[in-house]
Amino acid sequence: MRNIVLARVDDRLIHGEVVSVWTPSLSVNRIVIADDGVAADKFNSKVLKVLAPAGVKVNVYTVEEAGEKMKTEGPATERVMVLAKTPVTFLRMAEKGLAIKEVNLGGMGIREERTPFIKNVACNPEEVDSIRKMMEKGVRVYYQLVPEQQIIEASGYVK
Repeated sequence: MRNIVLARVDDRLIHGEVVSVWTPSLSVNRIVIADDGVAADKFNSKVLKVLAPAGVKVNVYTVEEAGEKMKTEGPATERVMVLAKTPVTFLRMAEKGLAIKEVNLGGMGIREERTPFIKNVACNPEEVDSIRKMMEKGVRVYYQLVPEQQIIEASGYVK
């Protein structure tokens, strides 16, 4: 399996916090975006690749492709951050056999059926259910906007 140093849910994908804080603090040298819609949009994929920090490789895959790619061995020096817009993505990959240990909830804004969940995180019922199911599989799910911030475990927020 690839060396996943952070599996993060953030509906903005690559942006300031990811570029200036998470990537350097974890010495990330590859970012994998797992999103069916972004993978189908070549223009958006190119834009996200340009936003990445210098020296960091970016791959944009469908959820299924990302799950399969992350199960293969990578270079010993590789440090991967996997980004997705919703926790449902990480549940789908876990159900397909990807051994995810932790999922970080970052920015998930209020929209459509999403309601406040933890701090800057809003979830719809399907997303809350996916968090619950991941925790049942032994995946630690927590909120942490940036590394310096206190961790808040999602378990106290799932009913």
